[in-house]
Amino acid sequence: MKRLEPLRHIEAGVLNMACHEAGPAGGPPVLLMHGFPYDVHAYAEVVPLLVAQGCRVVVPYLRGFGPTRFLSPATPRSGEQAALGADLLALMDALAIPRAVLAGYDWGGRAACVVAALWPERCAGLLSFNSYNIQDIARAMEPDRPEDEHRLWYQYYFHSERGRAGLARDRRAVCRLLWQLWSPTWRFEDAGDATFLRSAVAFDNPDFVDVVIHSYRHRFGLVAGDPACADIERQLARQPPITVPAITFDGADDGVRPPAAAAQHARHFTGPRSHRLVPGVGHNMPQEVPQVFADAVMELVRGA
Repeated sequence: MKRLEPLRHIEAGVLNMACHEAGPAGGPPVLLMHGFPYDVHAYAEVVPLLVAQGCRVVVPYLRGFGPTRFLSPATPRSGEQAALGADLLALMDALAIPRAVLAGYDWGGRAACVVAALWPERCAGLLSFNSYNIQDIARAMEPDRPEDEHRLWYQYYFHSERGRAGLARDRRAVCRLLWQLWSPTWRFEDAGDATFLRSAVAFDNPDFVDVVIHSYRHRFGLVAGDPACADIERQLARQPPITVPAITFDGADDGVRPPAAAAQHARHFTGPRSHRLVPGVGHNMPQEVPQVFADAVMELVRGA
């Protein structure tokens, strides 16, 4: 089973980020951002498709995942959206990439949306699964429809110390369950444990539990954020529009985020946007349908 190796370690902002990098150095840059609870191998089949088209592809492990580490023990182990966006921007600066196509889903899609919204000059095009992925924390305590609330059980679980203890005690079992629930039509277990275990190693990061718990508490306003990210969070609270060219997706079988009507997020996109519903796909789109994901990235690359 293909692994994304070798890894390059890059000091970027508050992190030493582990990244897989492939393709020609002078090719159009593409950054692929994974979500929770996944890792860079969500893009194992996407990367060669993009490299074959001449792209320079960078796939980082997010904070709290895999070999990525904080440079200082004093840095808060924050999982808030502002921190994820700041990490992505810092990585682009460290790699001297002035502008790139940004693509991602879940936490990684949120980081891409943050950079696209606040630093549009750095984003040549955005591919975002689940559309506008910037959290509206001020409205986080407004209840959703009951049929959608039950999908968020894991977030409410992580709000409690029982949930923290459960994740710390058996992070792999918790994450495997989420894979199953969120992508009910993705037969990742056909290869036995190999597909899951290839990614599960990334959850052994010593900061994984702290970053995950902070993320799911911060988005509901239950804990304070990193003071260093406060200005970014203030800007995100205004729900800034995304002005860059964008392709957004929903998976018809997404077990955590039900497909949105095409117009539901339209007000957040003031630039050209194409929204698409993918049948037979759950929450982990790039790993479930890598060709569809790669083709959409190339649409943005060619447009840029």
